[in-house]
Amino acid sequence: MESRFFVITGGPGAGKTSLLEELGNRGYPTMDEGGRALIRTQRLIDGPALPSSDPTLFGDLLVSWHIRSFETARRLSGRVFFDRGLPDVFGFYAFHGLSAPDYAHRAARIYRYAAPVFFAPPWAAIYHSDAERRETYEEAVEVFEHTLGAYVSLGYIPMILPLGTVAERVRFVLDVLDDYADPRAT
Repeated sequence: MESRFFVITGGPGAGKTSLLEELGNRGYPTMDEGGRALIRTQRLIDGPALPSSDPTLFGDLLVSWHIRSFETARRLSGRVFFDRGLPDVFGFYAFHGLSAPDYAHRAARIYRYAAPVFFAPPWAAIYHSDAERRETYEEAVEVFEHTLGAYVSLGYIPMILPLGTVAERVRFVLDVLDDYADPRAT
Protein backbone atom coordinates (compact mmCIF):
# COMPACT_ATOMS: atom_id res chain seq x y z
CA MET A 1 0.00 0.00 0.00
CA GLU A 2 1.16 3.51 -0.78
CA SER A 3 0.03 5.44 2.28
CA ARG A 4 0.70 8.77 0.57
CA PHE A 5 -1.47 8.06 -2.50
CA PHE A 6 -5.01 9.42 -2.16
CA VAL A 7 -7.88 8.89 -4.59
CA ILE A 8 -10.62 11.39 -5.31
CA THR A 9 -13.46 9.67 -7.12
CA GLY A 10 -17.22 9.49 -7.53
CA GLY A 11 -19.68 9.68 -10.36
CA PRO A 12 -19.15 11.83 -13.42
CA GLY A 13 -19.76 15.56 -13.11
CA ALA A 14 -19.52 15.77 -9.32
CA GLY A 15 -16.63 18.25 -9.08
CA LYS A 16 -13.62 15.94 -8.76
CA THR A 17 -11.51 17.67 -11.38
CA SER A 18 -12.05 21.14 -9.88
CA LEU A 19 -10.97 19.83 -6.48
CA LEU A 20 -7.87 18.20 -7.96
CA GLU A 21 -6.97 21.35 -9.86
CA GLU A 22 -7.09 23.34 -6.62
CA LEU A 23 -4.96 20.76 -4.81
CA GLY A 24 -2.49 21.05 -7.69
CA ASN A 25 -2.54 24.85 -7.38
CA ARG A 26 -1.61 24.38 -3.73
CA GLY A 27 1.48 22.41 -4.69
CA TYR A 28 0.27 18.82 -4.37
CA PRO A 29 1.12 16.46 -7.22
CA THR A 30 -1.96 15.13 -9.02
CA MET A 31 -2.51 12.33 -11.47
CA ASP A 32 -4.95 12.83 -14.35
CA GLU A 33 -8.12 10.86 -14.95
CA GLY A 34 -7.62 8.06 -17.45
CA GLY A 35 -11.14 7.68 -18.78
CA ARG A 36 -11.45 11.13 -20.32
CA ALA A 37 -7.97 10.91 -21.83
CA LEU A 38 -8.69 7.50 -23.33
CA ILE A 39 -11.98 8.66 -24.81
CA ARG A 40 -10.30 11.70 -26.37
CA THR A 41 -7.45 9.69 -27.88
CA GLN A 42 -9.69 6.86 -29.09
CA ARG A 43 -11.90 9.37 -30.88
CA LEU A 44 -8.86 11.13 -32.32
CA ILE A 45 -7.52 7.92 -33.84
CA ASP A 46 -10.96 6.42 -34.55
CA GLY A 47 -10.04 3.62 -32.15
CA PRO A 48 -12.31 0.81 -30.97
CA ALA A 49 -11.86 1.27 -27.20
CA LEU A 50 -14.82 3.45 -26.31
CA PRO A 51 -17.22 2.72 -23.45
CA SER A 52 -20.17 2.80 -25.86
CA SER A 53 -18.67 0.43 -28.43
CA ASP A 54 -16.32 -1.92 -26.54
CA PRO A 55 -16.54 -1.47 -22.77
CA THR A 56 -14.37 -4.54 -22.15
CA LEU A 57 -11.48 -3.16 -24.20
CA PHE A 58 -11.96 0.28 -22.66
CA GLY A 59 -11.84 -1.26 -19.15
CA ASP A 60 -8.70 -3.21 -20.07
CA LEU A 61 -6.98 0.00 -21.17
CA LEU A 62 -8.11 1.74 -17.98
CA VAL A 63 -6.47 -0.95 -15.85
CA SER A 64 -3.20 -0.32 -17.69
CA TRP A 65 -3.65 3.47 -17.36
CA HIS A 66 -4.07 3.22 -13.57
CA ILE A 67 -1.05 0.95 -13.19
CA ARG A 68 1.05 3.38 -15.22
CA SER A 69 -0.23 6.31 -13.13
CA PHE A 70 0.57 4.47 -9.91
CA GLU A 71 4.09 3.66 -11.06
CA THR A 72 4.64 7.24 -12.28
CA ALA A 73 3.46 8.62 -8.93
CA ARG A 74 6.07 6.56 -7.09
CA ARG A 75 8.68 8.95 -8.50
CA LEU A 76 6.94 11.92 -6.87
CA SER A 77 7.43 13.02 -3.29
CA GLY A 78 4.83 13.76 -0.65
CA ARG A 79 1.10 13.22 -0.90
CA VAL A 80 -0.15 12.46 -4.40
CA PHE A 81 -3.81 12.86 -5.39
CA PHE A 82 -5.35 10.71 -8.12
CA ASP A 83 -8.35 11.64 -10.26
CA ARG A 84 -9.88 8.18 -9.91
CA GLY A 85 -7.98 5.00 -9.14
CA LEU A 86 -7.75 1.38 -10.19
CA PRO A 87 -10.87 0.31 -8.20
CA ASP A 88 -12.91 2.70 -10.38
CA VAL A 89 -12.49 0.18 -13.18
CA PHE A 90 -14.47 -2.34 -11.11
CA GLY A 91 -17.29 0.19 -10.87
CA PHE A 92 -17.04 0.76 -14.62
CA TYR A 93 -17.29 -2.96 -15.35
CA ALA A 94 -20.27 -3.32 -12.99
CA PHE A 95 -22.05 -0.34 -14.55
CA HIS A 96 -21.73 -2.07 -17.94
CA GLY A 97 -22.90 -5.42 -16.56
CA LEU A 98 -19.45 -6.98 -16.87
CA SER A 99 -17.30 -8.90 -14.43
CA ALA A 100 -13.81 -7.64 -13.78
CA PRO A 101 -11.17 -9.98 -15.23
CA ASP A 102 -8.84 -11.91 -12.93
CA TYR A 103 -5.85 -9.75 -13.84
CA ALA A 104 -7.76 -6.65 -12.65
CA HIS A 105 -8.29 -8.33 -9.28
CA ARG A 106 -4.58 -9.17 -9.08
CA ALA A 107 -3.70 -5.57 -9.99
CA ALA A 108 -6.05 -4.23 -7.29
CA ARG A 109 -4.24 -6.35 -4.68
CA ILE A 110 -0.81 -5.16 -5.81
CA TYR A 111 -1.55 -1.48 -6.45
CA ARG A 112 -3.15 -0.25 -3.21
CA TYR A 113 -3.82 3.39 -2.37
CA ALA A 114 -4.21 4.85 1.12
CA ALA A 115 -7.33 3.58 2.91
CA PRO A 116 -9.38 6.78 2.98
CA VAL A 117 -10.84 7.48 -0.47
CA PHE A 118 -12.64 10.76 -1.14
CA PHE A 119 -15.97 10.45 -2.95
CA ALA A 120 -17.64 13.36 -4.69
CA PRO A 121 -21.33 12.47 -4.44
CA PRO A 122 -23.79 13.11 -7.25
CA TRP A 123 -24.70 16.79 -7.35
CA ALA A 124 -27.47 17.74 -9.75
CA ALA A 125 -26.81 21.48 -9.40
CA ILE A 126 -23.35 21.24 -11.00
CA TYR A 127 -23.79 18.22 -13.28
CA HIS A 128 -23.46 18.74 -17.02
CA SER A 129 -22.53 16.51 -19.92
CA ASP A 130 -19.76 17.27 -22.40
CA ALA A 131 -17.80 15.65 -25.23
CA GLU A 132 -16.39 12.89 -23.01
CA ARG A 133 -19.08 12.78 -20.30
CA ARG A 134 -22.23 11.62 -22.03
CA GLU A 135 -24.02 9.96 -19.10
CA THR A 136 -27.36 11.31 -17.94
CA TYR A 137 -27.52 12.51 -14.35
CA GLU A 138 -29.36 9.29 -13.43
CA GLU A 139 -26.53 7.26 -14.97
CA ALA A 140 -23.99 9.39 -13.08
CA VAL A 141 -25.76 8.41 -9.84
CA GLU A 142 -25.57 4.75 -10.86
CA VAL A 143 -21.84 5.07 -11.67
CA PHE A 144 -21.31 6.62 -8.23
CA GLU A 145 -23.08 3.71 -6.53
CA HIS A 146 -21.08 1.09 -8.44
CA THR A 147 -17.82 2.95 -7.77
CA LEU A 148 -18.54 3.29 -4.05
CA GLY A 149 -19.39 -0.41 -3.86
CA ALA A 150 -16.18 -1.35 -5.65
CA TYR A 151 -13.96 0.58 -3.25
CA VAL A 152 -15.77 -0.73 -0.17
CA SER A 153 -15.52 -4.33 -1.43
CA LEU A 154 -11.76 -3.82 -1.87
CA GLY A 155 -11.34 -2.63 1.72
CA TYR A 156 -11.15 1.14 1.30
CA ILE A 157 -12.81 3.65 3.63
CA PRO A 158 -15.14 6.07 1.84
CA MET A 159 -15.00 9.73 2.86
CA ILE A 160 -17.94 11.57 1.29
CA LEU A 161 -17.05 15.10 0.23
CA PRO A 162 -19.43 17.87 1.27
CA LEU A 163 -21.55 19.62 -1.31
CA GLY A 164 -19.84 22.97 -1.14
CA THR A 165 -17.26 25.24 -2.67
CA VAL A 166 -13.96 23.93 -3.95
CA ALA A 167 -12.24 25.62 -0.98
CA GLU A 168 -14.58 23.83 1.46
CA ARG A 169 -13.84 20.52 -0.21
CA VAL A 170 -10.09 21.12 -0.11
CA ARG A 171 -10.34 21.95 3.61
CA PHE A 172 -12.30 18.72 4.19
CA VAL A 173 -9.67 16.62 2.40
CA LEU A 174 -6.76 18.23 4.21
CA ASP A 175 -8.51 17.99 7.59
CA VAL A 176 -9.10 14.26 7.07
CA LEU A 177 -5.47 13.79 6.06
CA ASP A 178 -4.23 15.75 9.09
CA ASP A 179 -5.90 13.03 11.19
CA TYR A 180 -4.78 10.15 8.94
CA ALA A 181 -2.04 7.97 10.32
CA ASP A 182 -0.16 5.49 8.19
CA PRO A 183 -1.17 2.10 9.65
CA ARG A 184 2.33 0.78 8.91
CA ALA A 185 3.84 3.37 11.28
CA THR A 186 2.14 1.91 14.37
